[in-house]
Amino acid sequence: MTSNPQTARPMKVAVVAALSPENRARVEQAAPDAELIFAERLDQVDGALAGYDAIAGHVPAEALGKASRLRWVHTWAAGPDADLYPEMMASPVVLTSSVGNGAIPLAEHSILLMTMLNRDAPRWLRAQAEHRWDRFTHGELNGLTLGIFGLGNSGADLAIKAQAFHMRVVGIRRHADRSVQGVDQLYRPDQLHQFLSECDFVVVTAPATSETRGIFDTAAFRAMKPSAYWICISRGGIANDEALLRALRERWIAGAGLDAQGQEPLPPDSPFWTLDNVIITPHNGATTAATAQRGVEYFIENLGRFVRGEPLVNVVDKTAGY
Repeated sequence: MTSNPQTARPMKVAVVAALSPENRARVEQAAPDAELIFAERLDQVDGALAGYDAIAGHVPAEALGKASRLRWVHTWAAGPDADLYPEMMASPVVLTSSVGNGAIPLAEHSILLMTMLNRDAPRWLRAQAEHRWDRFTHGELNGLTLGIFGLGNSGADLAIKAQAFHMRVVGIRRHADRSVQGVDQLYRPDQLHQFLSECDFVVVTAPATSETRGIFDTAAFRAMKPSAYWICISRGGIANDEALLRALRERWIAGAGLDAQGQEPLPPDSPFWTLDNVIITPHNGATTAATAQRGVEYFIENLGRFVRGEPLVNVVDKTAGY
């Protein structure tokens, strides 16, 4: 029987998510001897939290303090930001994430925003709303340089997709001596401004960490071409909002595509809404059924590993923040 090695009792796992019957059955198959509790909210979980060995879903600090047997938490989110509170940071509980589940649609969303900005798609939409036939000369992605800030799952997938559009791709990563498929040239973090000066598009796919928060400041936006576009699909706060706003208003850069904002939801009175060189999407780039399913697949894989006592995948480095 699958058991907690410390107590020889059946493992108890809470799965906090609205799973389909098919996925629920697959979870049960992954841990047939464990005691599985399914709920859509953590406060619906039956029994004392002290009895659980693992929980899939967000576990707030007050709940973590009650879960004395807890050894593993899986967050359905790709970015574990909400789970890296001080109590979790100090806890020996292993935290895993669904990182990578949205890589494909986020790369697609980046291409969408690049194409819309490059061709001034909002101008067509305005003309359509006004029933005007408005033909104009626009750009194309072919031959332009894309800079990817963060070469994790979504950044790596974007590099391959951008090559299909005949773009030159450059990227930033700590280990610039290691090649990445689809990336023509790599820069180190200390070469940020040199990297930015080459780009026609800068796409931010990096997580928000102590090293990346606010890194796009006045100097960074000044380093970009006036014809370049800045796109953020990962996390807000990587840009200093005041610096970004000024760069857009004063045309230090040509425009921006913002799927991730410094404040979410973006307040109705935010000046970003009214800028004519900005396209805003509501942190919606990876909201696909396939993204959610990939998150379930990661959990099922890890659940099987957990009950067998094997190393887990997608383990979050709590210190690094991802």
